[in-house]
Amino acid sequence: MSKNLKLIAAADDNAATGALAADGKPLRKGSTEERMYHEIYDAIMEHRLPPRTKLTEHSLCEIYATARHTVRKVLARLAADGMVDLEPNRGAFIASPSTDEAHDMFELRQMLERAVLDKLAAMRDVKAVIAPVRKMVAAERQAFLNHERPKWIRLSAEFHTALAELSGNALLVTMMRRLVSRTTLMIASVEAPGNNACSFDEHEEILDALERGDAALAQARMAHHLGACADRVQPDEPGNFDLRSVLGRST
Repeated sequence: MSKNLKLIAAADDNAATGALAADGKPLRKGSTEERMYHEIYDAIMEHRLPPRTKLTEHSLCEIYATARHTVRKVLARLAADGMVDLEPNRGAFIASPSTDEAHDMFELRQMLERAVLDKLAAMRDVKAVIAPVRKMVAAERQAFLNHERPKWIRLSAEFHTALAELSGNALLVTMMRRLVSRTTLMIASVEAPGNNACSFDEHEEILDALERGDAALAQARMAHHLGACADRVQPDEPGNFDLRSVLGRST
């Protein structure tokens, strides 16, 4: 099972316990470091913390009642994921790729995801190989219908890294995870499934082409899909948020 699918299963297990945070979301288990990482990650992906929001170590220490070295470990993890930029002598900020960088990232994604699909379509039993990803897309659709916005946004983005994981190339997965994270930051958040940045309908169409072993069709559908994502890149917006109003509500 891929890392993304394991994360989905773990989230479902937490929800089944019935333990809820103050905002009604499933309470995350584990260390303070894990909770901080996931809460900041979710807040970024849900656009509750917009680009250029400063993540001050002092504030995070107070919000999570933890030591500075724990905060630094979390910020380093988020930076490795491409979600946070660490600037010397200035601190940590939610990543804010420029328009030129966004163009370059989507261009690179087109090339990498084309290669992923080419490799998957050539696999002997591709239907069985991509079956877990099809379940992910079903979960993505259900999350949207259930108005579970955080889960829907997360699954929508993780579809792409899940396909990369099936290729068996660890370096490719690392590159894709960073690219998907940074490009997702720049995509406007919308509600309608026909217009959303990562439509589960388009994901299913890509998988349908893969099941038929039609690499060219899968690649054409992915190219259209990523083009639609690129078209929804939103302009930079200043981040002037009180971290306490967004984070640490499940303590």
